[in-house]
Amino acid sequence: MIDVWSSSGVRLPRLLTPKDDVPLPLDEIAFLKMTRSQGFDVTVDTDRKSSLLAEMVRLNRILLQINDFNIRASEEELDPEAIISNIEHLSGQLDVWLEELPDHIRDTRENMARYAAQGLGRIFAAIYLGYYHYGQMLFYRFLHDDSNGFNTQARYYADKCKQHASSLCDIVYASDEEPGCDVKYNMIGHVLVISSTVQIHSLLFDSDVSNVTLAKMRLEKNFCVLTRLRDLWPTLDFCMDRLMAFHEACRNSADTSFRMDRWMVRFLVEFASPVSDRASRSNGENPWSLAGLGITPPDMSPICP
Repeated sequence: MIDVWSSSGVRLPRLLTPKDDVPLPLDEIAFLKMTRSQGFDVTVDTDRKSSLLAEMVRLNRILLQINDFNIRASEEELDPEAIISNIEHLSGQLDVWLEELPDHIRDTRENMARYAAQGLGRIFAAIYLGYYHYGQMLFYRFLHDDSNGFNTQARYYADKCKQHASSLCDIVYASDEEPGCDVKYNMIGHVLVISSTVQIHSLLFDSDVSNVTLAKMRLEKNFCVLTRLRDLWPTLDFCMDRLMAFHEACRNSADTSFRMDRWMVRFLVEFASPVSDRASRSNGENPWSLAGLGITPPDMSPICP
């Protein structure tokens, strides 16, 4: 899983080739109950449908394909039919993954609390951080088409991107509220920045006042989460630099800022690479300011718990 994430983030070739004949991890509860006295003769259940890590592995295989598709689509002249065909295929894989989940692994607060009580709350949250992030990555390209004229297909997939981005924010907030589920690793900064750009799209192009209000609220809460994470991971300055670079691109040309070109693919995938190509902010501007994003007036600050 780390090989897929890290290789794309630093523009290095993957070192591990996925193999279908490698068994998936067994159920975490069964593993925790194993004792040294059992030896190697203990019978291990071959059903992996209750394993959180197994579900993460399955999702990671889909992320691999989404990353490869986005990179290929930005480098080659794929015709619209080929793009839609790939989107539908990958979207179908995400749908099948979700449909096949057992009820006790579905994204509910009750399940989150139950796994937290077993010491597995953070792994449970990580599964859905992955799922919602992969969805927003897959459907992101339709934000540009949706903002440049009404198209039924573009609107459908753009809405799916927004749903995934909003759900990603919600799972971050829920994990912060549920004891034993908080997610504090630095990759949260990257996925929240991507989700925040989707909220910016709503601010710029959504005509529904309630959607705009929700997008503004999520942007402010994301800023608070990023600010707290920065105390643990000083390198998250880099994430805010990326968000400010994107916002500057929106200020220069909102109509083209969501276009899925090579710059955008780098922005979405290469979380360890600078993305100041489209625009750079003025000297002296505070990178950790919502006023710089046009969300909060310069003389006001969001109230972060």
